[in-house]
Amino acid sequence: MGEPLRGMNIQAALHEAHVEFVVALPDIVTCDELLWPIARESNFRLVNVCKEDEGVSICAGLSYAGKRAILLMQHTGFLDSINAIRVMGMDYQLPIVMMIGLQGLEEDRSPSESAQNGVRIVEPILKAMDIRYLVLNDDSDSSAISKAIDSAYSAPQPLVFLIPRMGKPDDYEA
Repeated sequence: MGEPLRGMNIQAALHEAHVEFVVALPDIVTCDELLWPIARESNFRLVNVCKEDEGVSICAGLSYAGKRAILLMQHTGFLDSINAIRVMGMDYQLPIVMMIGLQGLEEDRSPSESAQNGVRIVEPILKAMDIRYLVLNDDSDSSAISKAIDSAYSAPQPLVFLIPRMGKPDDYEA
């Protein structure tokens, strides 16, 4: 495994992909490294939501209006939002882009090998729904984010980035 996944590199990729809105419900996996820095940055418009399926609706509306957005949430919120994703992303073919933190994933396991049932079923559900996804295991995976978002908006189709874990400030130099 390479360098730990860094929020600043994800942010740079989001800028490169011309993402303007970040719709979010705080997620323990991504808060420190991604959500809180995005909240402090003036180049993103942060939309806080109470439920993830309302975030799906907001992202769908923004994409319909020609704006780029990502939905930042935990895997449990993804599981709660499957019907909204099916309708707006699959049936209406809107490019809903999601970054999903896999809370509870054991450090030495891949999502499909997790002892946590909720984590383990995410990938099979994405495959069954025919939703393209990328697992962001380390910092080198950040380089694929911008191109994948461009592709999702061109298609148009939903896209998921799974985030098993993020680096901590002591994992790398500032």
